[in-house]
Order: sequence, then structure tokens, then C-alpha cells
Amino acid sequence: MTEVTEGMKAPAFEMETAGGGRISSTALHGRPYVLYFYPKADTPGCTAEGRDFSDLIGEFEAAGATVIGVSRDPVRKLDRFRDKYDLKVVLASDEAGEVTGAWGVWGEKKLYGRVYMGVERATFLIDSDGLVRRAWRKVSVKGHAPQVLEALRSL
Repeated sequence: MTEVTEGMKAPAFEMETAGGGRISSTALHGRPYVLYFYPKADTPGCTAEGRDFSDLIGEFEAAGATVIGVSRDPVRKLDRFRDKYDLKVVLASDEAGEVTGAWGVWGEKKLYGRVYMGVERATFLIDSDGLVRRAWRKVSVKGHAPQVLEALRSL
């Protein structure tokens, strides 16, 4: 598993999205995008993060960026998650774990003394040339979406 760091070429991806679409790094080339990884749809932190990015989606779009939330949930769960909270970001399914692995966000986690494998909450800002310009690891949700928007505006 590679550690994705600032300045490196963003790993390629292609995933199914909520609503029956697909999204790929190839289709996004030439414009900036935000890829945020979250552990599980319809859980408190992940819902707050999705809502925060959705609340700012107009500003992200005005800056020319697409915002994509990635989890290992199946598409049908993402459809319900999007509809339940009226989320405006693209929700992508990495059910097989290829993208979370390539981006280095799949690993050992600990909760209440239990060790398990899961998705690390992380966000990456990719510029129009496909380079990782910012990487946030072990993200704390509160105030994070505005931070990412500010970094996007400074590209």
C-alpha cells in the first residue's frame, strides 16, 4: 500500500456512483477535484462530513472543483444515504477496496480496544494537472470542509 503524499501524481481510479453513474480520474483531468474518504455511510461523523461538503458545494463548483466522497459501501446504500440527507456531493463506491488501497487509506483501526481493518478518514485536493496538492490524514470533521475550500481557492 502506497502512502499518497503532496506533490505526487494522484493514483488513477474509476468507481460506480450513487444514482447509477461512474466517475474516473481520467474524466476529471484538466480540473481540480476533492477526494474525501469516509468509513461508513449513514454514521454520525460521515453524515456530518457529507452535509458540510454539501453545504459548500456551490462554492466548490464556483471554484471549478468536483467533490467526491468515497467509502466501501455498496451503491444502493450510497443511494439511500444521499437521498436521506439530500447530499450534493458525488458519492462513489469502492466496494472491492481497490481505490482505498491505492490511496493508502485502508488500514488497521482501533475502537474501544478492538482492532479491525477500515477506511481512514482522509481528504486529498488534486489540481488540474492530476497532482496531489494537499493531503489531510486522520481528519477531524468539524470545520474541515471550509478548510478544504480555502486550500482549493489558493491553488
